[in-house]
Amino acid sequence: MMQKLQKFGAAMFVPVLLFSFAGIVVALTSLFNNPLIFGSLANTNTFWYGLWDTVKQGGWTVFNQVDMLFVVGLPIGLAKKAHGRAAMEAIVTYWTFNYFIAGFLTHWGAFFGLKDYVNTQIVANSANNGLTMIAGIKTLDTSIVGSLVIAGIVVWLHNRYFDKKLPDFLGTFQGSAFVVILGFVAMFPVAFLTCLIWPRVQMGIIGLQEFMASSGLIGVWIFNFLNRVLIPTGLHHLVYIPFQYGPAVVAGGLQPWWLKHLTEFAESTKSLAPNMGFMLYGNEKVFLVPAICLAFYHTAKKGKKKQTSALLLPAALTSFLAGITEPVDFTYLFAAPILWVVYSVLAATMNTTMYIFGVVGQMTDGAIGIASMNWLPLWANHWHTYMAQFIIGLIYAVIIYFIFRFMIVKFNYATPGREADDQEVKLMNKKQYKEAKAAEQAAEAAGQNSSDPYIARATAYTTLLGGPENIAEITSCATRLRVTVKDPDKVGADAAFRKNQAVGVVRHGSAIQIIVGLDVAQVLERIEDIIADSGNTVAKTEADPDEEKATGYLDLLGGRSNIKELTSCSTRVRVHVFDTKKVAGEADFKKFGASAVERRDDQEIDIVVGLEAERVVDKMKEIM
Repeated sequence: MMQKLQKFGAAMFVPVLLFSFAGIVVALTSLFNNPLIFGSLANTNTFWYGLWDTVKQGGWTVFNQVDMLFVVGLPIGLAKKAHGRAAMEAIVTYWTFNYFIAGFLTHWGAFFGLKDYVNTQIVANSANNGLTMIAGIKTLDTSIVGSLVIAGIVVWLHNRYFDKKLPDFLGTFQGSAFVVILGFVAMFPVAFLTCLIWPRVQMGIIGLQEFMASSGLIGVWIFNFLNRVLIPTGLHHLVYIPFQYGPAVVAGGLQPWWLKHLTEFAESTKSLAPNMGFMLYGNEKVFLVPAICLAFYHTAKKGKKKQTSALLLPAALTSFLAGITEPVDFTYLFAAPILWVVYSVLAATMNTTMYIFGVVGQMTDGAIGIASMNWLPLWANHWHTYMAQFIIGLIYAVIIYFIFRFMIVKFNYATPGREADDQEVKLMNKKQYKEAKAAEQAAEAAGQNSSDPYIARATAYTTLLGGPENIAEITSCATRLRVTVKDPDKVGADAAFRKNQAVGVVRHGSAIQIIVGLDVAQVLERIEDIIADSGNTVAKTEADPDEEKATGYLDLLGGRSNIKELTSCSTRVRVHVFDTKKVAGEADFKKFGASAVERRDDQEIDIVVGLEAERVVDKMKEIM
C-alpha cells in the first residue's frame, strides 16, 4: 500500500513541478504593476502596465487550468505503457464526463438542485451556483477531486484494456479507442452520481456562510479552517468567494469594500474594520508554508537534501511572495494527509489569534499583495498592528516547524526527500536506455522460450551487468547478488534493474549488489549457466557467514530506510524500525540462522542469533 501511495505521490509531481515558476512570474508581475512602488509608471493606461499584465496572464496559465493538468499528469505518472495515449484518453474521458454533467443539468437541473443552470452566467470572482467552465463546458466545479477520480478510472482502464485483442473485424476499436469507449460508458453513471451528490455537498458549505458571518471568533476560526482544509476538493471557493467578493458580510464583498475605504483607514488612528477578520488567510502563506518547507528539508535523507532544496526553495518563495501554495500543497497532501489537517488547524488558529490581537485587513495574497494593500499605505498609523502580526506569525511558524518535523520522523511520512530508496527515479542517458531495452528484450525472449520462472530475470541482469564478459566475480548473499564487474560504466541504470523485479541496486565502484529476494540462489544459478554457455569463466567466492546473515536481516527488516536504530544486546540484534509492517515473518529470519524473533509495542524487533550478534550488527552497519 505504501509503495502505491508513493507511486501516486510521484505521479502528482508531474503537474506540480510546473507551479513554482508560474507562481514566481505572477508574483513579480504583480510587484511591477504596483503603483505604490512604481508610481505613475504602473498606471493602467501605460505601456509598462500593459506589458507586465500580459506577462502575468501567461503566468496564470497552469493555475487557471489546474484541473486539466491533473487529468493529463496522473496517467503520465501511473500508466504502465503508452503514457502519451493514456493522457489523451484521460482528456477525452474527462470532457465526456463534463458534457454528461451539462446534459443532465440542462434537462433535469431542478431534480439535482440547480434550477437556474441554463441561466447561470459564469463570471470571475463569483460562486456561480457551484458551476464553472471547463474547455467551454458549463459544468459542476469538482476541482481536482473530479480530475483525480476520472484520471484514476482511465488509468485503470488503460492498464487493463489497452492491449486487449479484439476480433479482427473490430480491430479499429482496439487500443486507445477501446479505452475511450469503456470510459464513455463508465462516465454516464459517474456523471449522474456527481450531479446527485456534489450540489448537496456544495449547498452544505453555502449554508455555513450565515453562521460563520455571525459567530465572531468561532466563525473566523471555522472560516479559516474550511478555507484551507477544503482546498483538495475545490469547495473552498464556496467558502471564501461569498466573503471576499460577495454579499456574505457586506454588499459587493470585503475586498472591494476595503480598497474603497483604504484612504480613510490610512488616515485613522483607530482600530480597523473588525469584519476584515475573514480576510487573513494570506498569513499562512507568508509564515507557515516556508516553515513547512524548512521542516521537509531538515527531515529529508542526507543524500536527497540537495534535490529536496531545489524543489522546495522556489515553492516556498512562490508561497511567500505570491501567496500561491499549490507547489507545496501537492508535495505532501496525498502522501501524508494528516499533516494537511494539522496545517489547516494551525492556520485557522494563527489567523484567529491575530484577529484577537486586532490584526485585520485585506491579507489574502502573499507578501507582495499584503504589503500593497496593508503594510505600505497603513504603516504610519498602524505599525503596532503589523508588529503583532509579525510576532504571532513567527511564533506559529516555529510551532508548525517542530510539529511537522516531529510527526514526519515519528511516523516516517514520505514527505519530499524521504521517498524509499528503491523508489528513486533516475534519468537514463542514451547508452543506458539502449542497455535497458536490450535487457528487456532479452528477458522477454527468455521468458517466452522457457517455463523457467528465473531465466528471464537472470538474462536481464546479465545483460545489464554489461554481459558475461564484464562479470569478474559473482556470488549470492542472503537476498542479494554480489558482483564484481570489470567496467562499472557498462552497468545499466538502477531503474532498468528494478523494471526486471530487482528491489534495488547498491553500487561501490566495481562492486555491485542487486537486491533480488529470497530466490536469489536460483537466479544466481541461471546467471552462472548463461556465463558458462558464453564461454567465459568467472570466479565464484563464498560469502562471509556473518555478512550473509547481516544482509539477509537488513533486507527482511524492510531495508535501511526502515531502520531507525540498530544495536546488539547479548545474543540479540535489537532494531527499532519506522514501520513494523515492512518487517518479514519469523520463518524468513530463521532461514538465515535466527532462532527466534520477538516484536515489542515500541516498534522494537529483537532477532535472537547467538553469540555472533555483535559481529552481525557491525556487518549490518557496514552495509548500511
